[in-house]
Amino acid sequence: MAKSGTTSGPELLLELDRSATDPLHRQLADGLRGAIRAGLLAPGTRLPSSRVLAADLGVSRRLVVDAYGQLVAEGFLLGRRGSGTIVATVDTMELPIRGLDGPNPRYDIDFLPGSPDLRSFPRDAWLRALRQGLAEIGSDAFGYVAPQGLFAARVAVADYLRRTRGVHADPHHIVLCSGATQAVALLAQVLSTTSLAMEDPGFWLHRKVLEHNGIDPIPVPVDEDGLDIDALTASAADTVLATPAHQSPTGVVLSAARRTELMDWARGDRLVIEDDYDAEYRYDRAPVGALQGIAPDRVVYVGSTSKTLAPGLRIGWMVLPAHLIGVVVRAKGLADTGSSVMDQLAFAQLLASGGYDRHLRQMRRRYLTRRDAMLRALRQYLPQATALGAAAGVHLTVRFPDGFPVEDLVRRAAADRVRVEPLAPCYADPASAPPGLLLGYANLTETQIDSGVQMLARAALSCGGGGI
Repeated sequence: MAKSGTTSGPELLLELDRSATDPLHRQLADGLRGAIRAGLLAPGTRLPSSRVLAADLGVSRRLVVDAYGQLVAEGFLLGRRGSGTIVATVDTMELPIRGLDGPNPRYDIDFLPGSPDLRSFPRDAWLRALRQGLAEIGSDAFGYVAPQGLFAARVAVADYLRRTRGVHADPHHIVLCSGATQAVALLAQVLSTTSLAMEDPGFWLHRKVLEHNGIDPIPVPVDEDGLDIDALTASAADTVLATPAHQSPTGVVLSAARRTELMDWARGDRLVIEDDYDAEYRYDRAPVGALQGIAPDRVVYVGSTSKTLAPGLRIGWMVLPAHLIGVVVRAKGLADTGSSVMDQLAFAQLLASGGYDRHLRQMRRRYLTRRDAMLRALRQYLPQATALGAAAGVHLTVRFPDGFPVEDLVRRAAADRVRVEPLAPCYADPASAPPGLLLGYANLTETQIDSGVQMLARAALSCGGGGI
């Protein structure tokens, strides 16, 4: 196997087996042809000159000229005077993109819960913030930084959390991480000897993350007032992972009485992990402050930009009690030595400039319109379904009458290229879950929402949900 590493074209990994019976020029042509067909060499790519490639591969220039000539004749390459040899536009093989469970199908309407409007990511503002951050930062910031994150970024996050969520945010107590999922994983590692409880239902991915890190979370039920504190006390857990501002997935807000009870529980040398995953979006109620502001020494506050900007950024944060800072920073350092400096710079500038606040105000108005479109469509096409959690967030939980075949509905919707997720995986015992769906609306237009719910209604009829 030989490798081309030129300065006048792309680096190419090409296999030339000098012990094979096929001539080397044919092997070279086959390798280039396969790379073009697979999309590894994009149309318009300029290849190395025949002289340079021959030197890199240790073959004669004539051999490379012959291989290039063969591919020009076949239409895979274009030979242009003064422009060298470039890759032509040909049909390529699509390489599968695999997710956690295999190939990712494509949907015409995707009700994926938890996703913001990805088309509205503030690209221009982000680029301006990045340029400004790069202009002001010293070169030493591009080395191996402190796992806790750039201090300027932690200051910006602290300022934002203090004024918008009432968090007691000291930059020295903040650890920047790769989203809330990494925060939960790091906390699971440092709290591995504790007995940890979790809302039931709760966010299924966080349950999986805890299990992956050796913690079997104790399920604690949720009712119309939020987390059941009596059941939490009876569980004998000393840590609980909760979503008090907008329970995931039901949308219930932890009542004032329950907030007081939970803080009393925590003061008994216990810990609350507060996942404040979408508190920025509220429509029909006043904002609810973070629990961390009441007892910062007993609450770990967790947040991220996954619902506000884009989950692909992988920007998150923890505000920690003093006794956990050292062990969490050490775990973060061992995990990845620290998060992306470039993203921290851009996000810090976006916060300091007010660009983040402007983006959130714009998205609140947009999501309110889409939330209303979803509620209208559900009333019109699925009148016996019950929508929960409409006062805030970017998704609805939709409950169906007992006995409704939700799994069949999910399959039939997928066959119509409509993606919906069932409620059952959010329960510790999925078999005990009531029939329901999680419907995200933030990443869809009003027309798509209306069409998608109509298609769900037709699928519900076809799978025996005539009463819906």
